[in-house]
Amino acid sequence: MKTISLQRNRRKRISQTRAQRVGGKSARRNPSILNPGRKAPNFSLNSTPDQKVSLKDFRGQPVILAFYPADWSPVCTDQLSLYAMVMPEFKKFNAELIAISVDNIWSHLAFAKDRKLNFPVLADFEPKGEVSRKYGAFKEKIGESARALFVIDGEGIVRWSHLSPDGVNPGAEGILTALDQLAKPNA
Repeated sequence: MKTISLQRNRRKRISQTRAQRVGGKSARRNPSILNPGRKAPNFSLNSTPDQKVSLKDFRGQPVILAFYPADWSPVCTDQLSLYAMVMPEFKKFNAELIAISVDNIWSHLAFAKDRKLNFPVLADFEPKGEVSRKYGAFKEKIGESARALFVIDGEGIVRWSHLSPDGVNPGAEGILTALDQLAKPNA
């Protein structure tokens, strides 16, 4: 009985892995997050106690939205620190990065300063997870954002999205590939 269950789980993982790979690129589509082709919902969230950042402020250029669970967690720290290091590559595509979690603004400010983050870290704090929900990137059971990435074109259309498994740093390769595709004529 145990062997049969293990074999089913193995087949399921292999099948999922094959479904996620198309031409060497991740093709994962999750019905819970916004998929490519959809209009990205506008939002306005605090970056400091008295300043807000809106998605519409970046119209005309690509935007990378990085939803993440929590400041200070090991995977989130690694992920956002990586993005700070890769920022010059994002800028080659004239892209802006915006990170969003449900932590409060004071946590974000301390976290961004400590990790030397060179992009806005926004508080989806009150009402908790409202923007994360609009993007399908909120985990109701635990009250945190999922680790979800979106590349949005200059017209406000989602062109690439990715939902990373819990505890897995998605890295920057998928983002860079999506930005490269956007930069190509007729993309």
